[in-house]
Amino acid sequence: MEHILGQGWEIHPAGGATGEAFFAKYQEQKLFLKRNSSPFLAVLSAEGIVPKLVWTKRMENGDVITAQQWLNGRELKPEEMGQERVAKLLKKIHDSAPLVSMLERLGKASFKPEKMLAELEKSIDNELLQMPSVRSAITFLKAEIKNIQNGEFVVCHSDINHNNWMLSEDNELYLIDWDGPVIADPALDIGMLLYLYIPRENWPTWLNQYGVILTDHLLLRMKWYVVRQTLIDIQWHKDKQRYQEMNHWTRFLQEVNESYE
Repeated sequence: MEHILGQGWEIHPAGGATGEAFFAKYQEQKLFLKRNSSPFLAVLSAEGIVPKLVWTKRMENGDVITAQQWLNGRELKPEEMGQERVAKLLKKIHDSAPLVSMLERLGKASFKPEKMLAELEKSIDNELLQMPSVRSAITFLKAEIKNIQNGEFVVCHSDINHNNWMLSEDNELYLIDWDGPVIADPALDIGMLLYLYIPRENWPTWLNQYGVILTDHLLLRMKWYVVRQTLIDIQWHKDKQRYQEMNHWTRFLQEVNESYE
């Protein structure tokens, strides 16, 4: 990294699972650097969804380094996820034609429920399948797959945890960490956000801020995607031997199984 930036820059790892992100500082200049970010980042920057992309450079070994504005800010708190600006930014993302176009150019096809279910069934191990809540969840996914069909496919972030929402010192809201975007039903994002952060009685208000009405069909679609994602999370934590987190998501799955029948 040093030979790209020049002398005098302080460079520190930014953490994260990949170890490919860094903070860089030189006098009053501050940058967030990442190795081999997707070209998708440029469109996210142009749309104002992530902090501004400053430059992109290709190294001799073929790696691509991107530099973004390093903004002082903070993550949203769980209780702030009900704010109107969260709903508005998520709607802006879901309405963006340039985001869909770029993902399609990068080879992404619409991620339909049938493929989601097939991939999930391959990933769930036999031990988890012995759990009644897991079996019940998979039965639900199979039974309702024909009833959740929806013609709208948008770019979904697919990990709308409050830690991925950044509020800058200038009060600008961003959704960061775009490592797993998909073209899918917007209910994929909306469902996890509502189930995780918004009290049930406030769902109609939040969805009104987003720009849709709560219907039985939307309720079913949201529940379907939340059940699927929760099963993925349970298996992931089990694979990592993170049993406390696995048990947390297993309890959450049971609650979702029993919800809004």
